[in-house]
Amino acid sequence: MRGTPKGFRLHIGLFGRRNVGKSSLLNAMTRQEVSIVSDVAGTTTDPVEKPMELLPVGPVLFIDTAGIDDVGTLGEMRVQRTKQVFDRTDLGVVISPAGEWTDFEEQILQELRAREIPALVVFNKSDLGSPSAALLETLKTLKAPVVRTVASRGEGMLELREAIIKAAPEEFINAPTIMGDLVPAGELAVLVVPIDLEAPKGRLILPQVQSIRDVLDVDAYCMVVKERELREALSRLTRPPAIVVTDSQGFLKVAGDTPESIPLTSFSILFARCKGDLNAFVRGAMAIETLAPGDRVLVAESCTHHPIADDIGRVKIPRWLQRYVGGKLEFTHVQGHDFPDDPAGYKLIVHCGGCMWNRREMLTRQLRCRQAGVPITNYGMTIAYSLGIFERALGPFPAALETYRSLRSGRGK
Repeated sequence: MRGTPKGFRLHIGLFGRRNVGKSSLLNAMTRQEVSIVSDVAGTTTDPVEKPMELLPVGPVLFIDTAGIDDVGTLGEMRVQRTKQVFDRTDLGVVISPAGEWTDFEEQILQELRAREIPALVVFNKSDLGSPSAALLETLKTLKAPVVRTVASRGEGMLELREAIIKAAPEEFINAPTIMGDLVPAGELAVLVVPIDLEAPKGRLILPQVQSIRDVLDVDAYCMVVKERELREALSRLTRPPAIVVTDSQGFLKVAGDTPESIPLTSFSILFARCKGDLNAFVRGAMAIETLAPGDRVLVAESCTHHPIADDIGRVKIPRWLQRYVGGKLEFTHVQGHDFPDDPAGYKLIVHCGGCMWNRREMLTRQLRCRQAGVPITNYGMTIAYSLGIFERALGPFPAALETYRSLRSGRGK
């Protein structure tokens, strides 16, 4: 489980004021000295991540954050980093010392509730004080489970583990499949995997590996080919595959070599469904029709890498979009967890598949864009739309295809 990607882990955010014992709690939970512990307030600066296995939930990722009450110029920057963690938190843990409850704890809990993130409250240093009966009743009304701990002595860790297990969100326990529902048991999926300069030496990229595992998990099987060998590979099959999935960069050639009777999509579109709201991405892709020369487009990548000469996000997608629009667009690029608090001002946001992320963070970005009235779509959908094969790429997803057709005919919103 140590190798489970972060995107498949339950993200548990630890929030609270400075010196309430967040780092001590993380160390006690993981039984390791993960975070530095000190009596000096503000010891934790940037978020500290620790993956572990928490049965029966499975792989989780604890995120220790800086105190929400940090002060000064650097303190404000640390608080901003802490607030970014809300975007990817599946389960929030509000930590307060000795039964205290201030406006800071209240703000954290309300932020989690506003985002519909399950939350529980830990009163650490419980040997020094207890919460009032009135506070406990209020938290019970808010359906925020309460756990008492003394993290420095490892007390209350079993109770905290049980509370986390009970509070784990249902959408994590029954997470969306990547493509397991598209390939019946005993059937074949053909995966088209270009080997280019950005492919890691000796390895496949994460979406390809995860898709292969997903197929195997449902007792189906797959054939992996490069785009040049696809036509020959299909001709050797005694019956057609259940689906062909391609890297988005090879969409046009793969579409030409795959008979219309065989469902076709891309890894990026599979991840648009797995990590986010597919219908929202469909609506975002259709906003390409409204782009005009001079418009601002934000391209967002969840991982950080050194771009090559023909990078998909910096070169190919801008080229295809500008060719479709018929003029020059103004592109801005962001990476990792960097993302504008207010995306207004952009006519379109094009996001990568988000294979490194959990579903919560992608949905948060989609929500932020919806609130700002800015359309957002992803790499694969942008490429398919720009190349004129959007409807075919949505074929395996009937609801998304219906959304597209409704919007195209003017029936959708």
